[in-house]
Amino acid sequence: MKNAVIVDAVRTPFGKRDGSFRDTHPQDLAAEPLKALRERNGFDPETIEDVIYGCVSPVDEQGLNVGRLAPMVAGWGDIVPGVQLNRMCGSGQQATNFAAANVMADQHDVLIAGGVEHMTRVPMGSDANSDSLTDTYFEHFDERTNQGEGAERIAEEWDLSRTELDEIAVDSQQRWKRAWDEGRYDDQVIPVETELDGDDVVVEQDEHPRPGTDLETLSNLPLSFREEGDGFHHPGNSSGIVDGSSALLIASEEAAAEHGWDPMARIRQTEVVGVDPVTMLKGPIPATEQVLEKADMTVGDIDLFEVNEAFASVVGAWLEESGASWENVNVNGGAIAHGHPLGATGAMLLTKLAHELERTGQDTALSTMCIGFGQGVATIIERV
Repeated sequence: MKNAVIVDAVRTPFGKRDGSFRDTHPQDLAAEPLKALRERNGFDPETIEDVIYGCVSPVDEQGLNVGRLAPMVAGWGDIVPGVQLNRMCGSGQQATNFAAANVMADQHDVLIAGGVEHMTRVPMGSDANSDSLTDTYFEHFDERTNQGEGAERIAEEWDLSRTELDEIAVDSQQRWKRAWDEGRYDDQVIPVETELDGDDVVVEQDEHPRPGTDLETLSNLPLSFREEGDGFHHPGNSSGIVDGSSALLIASEEAAAEHGWDPMARIRQTEVVGVDPVTMLKGPIPATEQVLEKADMTVGDIDLFEVNEAFASVVGAWLEESGASWENVNVNGGAIAHGHPLGATGAMLLTKLAHELERTGQDTALSTMCIGFGQGVATIIERV
């Protein structure tokens, strides 16, 4: 079996809802990481054997297979194939796992994996409505909940307080601020030239973070999913709605050597699981357990973790069950700070980890995400 490596990994800045990307077409946003990867690594388009892109609402401007359209919009002609996939919030990470599997199986040698979500122009839930589930579904499952209610039930099950969840949120904001100020994002966040209200602009920085956030501010925010006094989550301890894209250049070790590329990390193991679709967001717990078992590793063997901050309770429950130290988790801030552009987030988490391993000289990292309707995805990478 061949080894799959991450040669390079980039993302756009994440624009806040109705922010600097509001006039940017999703296909243009999806093309930006591809253009950056080509410029940084000097490959011809025909080198890329496939583009695998996650997108959670593949309708309207994100329809027509954005995975195929992104390289065409990037100016790569018609030679590069592409596919769009939807594993809901885990789509970008699943795209990377599928690309790695292709390399490991010796089906392809060089691919790009990533994702895009323009949550301003194609709002979350655009691909569904109140009638999207067949009546037959309810012959097997008694209840349909939304992700916010799932997060609330997780907080109750693990006896997490609102204060504990708000502390995670404050840490996320402060960690993002420290990382940004120290230049930890410089090699991974690419500037994007676009138009805004008819003017040419360059977007260089994430727009969602609120680094001045403190516990007092969060304690006064109204709840998002339940009545006051009966819930835990509000906009300040839930992930931000943003616009962005991310992509990784994935190759076999042999192809990397042939092209003169110096890989950042090796993809060691991947996993995907199904869990209860009512609480729905517990997936990172068994996904972590199972990917570690497959890799013959323990939590103590992992130096860095990314646990997507879809909601603070997801991270809180994962911390309790995994036994990992919060000091090693989401060290440069998470989705509560920089936002969660659904189809792009999984690729962005792996991008963060690959760059952080390279920056610190640490050896191993694990990324995991919760997913709607009860799934979880995980990936272990190791520095080359």
